[in-house]
Amino acid sequence: MDQATASDAPTAAIRDSGAAPAPRDASSRQLRRDLVLLGLIGVLLAAAIWAGFASLHRQFWGPSAFVERYIGMLADGDAASALAVPGVTLDSADLEAAQLPGTSSDALLRSAALTFDLTDVEIAEEREVDGAVEVTASYRVDGTAGESTFRVVRDGTEGLVPRWAFESSPLAAIQVTVRGSMQFSVNDFEIDKRQVSPDGAAADPLDPVSLLVFSPGLYSVGVDTAVAEADETHVLADAGLHSVPLDIQAQPTQAFADVVQDKVESFLASCAEQQVLQPTGCPFGLMPADRLWDSLPQWSIVREPDIQIVPQGAYWGIAPATGTAHLEAQMVQISNGVVYQLSEDVPFVIDGTVDILPDGTASILVGSPALR
Repeated sequence: MDQATASDAPTAAIRDSGAAPAPRDASSRQLRRDLVLLGLIGVLLAAAIWAGFASLHRQFWGPSAFVERYIGMLADGDAASALAVPGVTLDSADLEAAQLPGTSSDALLRSAALTFDLTDVEIAEEREVDGAVEVTASYRVDGTAGESTFRVVRDGTEGLVPRWAFESSPLAAIQVTVRGSMQFSVNDFEIDKRQVSPDGAAADPLDPVSLLVFSPGLYSVGVDTAVAEADETHVLADAGLHSVPLDIQAQPTQAFADVVQDKVESFLASCAEQQVLQPTGCPFGLMPADRLWDSLPQWSIVREPDIQIVPQGAYWGIAPATGTAHLEAQMVQISNGVVYQLSEDVPFVIDGTVDILPDGTASILVGSPALR
């Protein structure tokens, strides 16, 4: 019995030693599962980080974000910051290359001209075209829907963050011709042609002036002075380096038309004071066959002409208007020497021009004489 027990002991030991690896195999399989799970978590985490980075790129660092920031500056009326955006400013060479006048004025590139409401800005499209990124933005400007496309290029990096610049400037130009006034306003910002023209004080009143403006933007051009007025004309600038021509005909204000009427009536009154049959420089007179007797003729204006001011050249003309003068004179018939009283209405036609002088005063020309 003792031998049998002794002989069975190694077998038991062998059996025990064969069962020992089983726990290690289970641990390996668990480790592999854990590693796969960790790898899966790592992939998901990397994807989440990349998605977050891509979202940040779109929102803060990408070309669309660059365009949105620029438009936001215009919406805030921050002209100085908008001008500091890379690719916005232009020099004379850039202007001429874009077929815009190299002498275009930057008078409107200021916050005082950014009075429009720019809202509902959204990026409609972003796509790569010929080495640049074209970003299309939609918006509403003073309630009117608009859309603009900007070309943006990489302009280096700051650490991991890319920098961007406009490949072509978003500035546009309006070519303004105002007939009847040297002064006009754009978005309530007052401008004198002579201040923005390259010719200065010698500027031709009929020459257009080129004014740079931010796009997108809505610009309202009008005239409201003591002498002239014109309803506002609205111009939407929605494309960079584009030129928009604008021709405005101002009209004299009623107050100024009344002044011209008074001046013409004063002129006619001075003509009536001349005690001759043919007042010098005046639109009326009479040459009767008989001759004056022993008294001077007396003129009076019995019907004043109704003066109408019409556009003419840089300023205005006085449309032909009819009036009536009356002559009282003692005459003597040449044939028989009989003296008689001449009493006759003499119709006449008057016209002229109305110009505004450099010092702001009006020059009214009735026929040939000038009234100041």
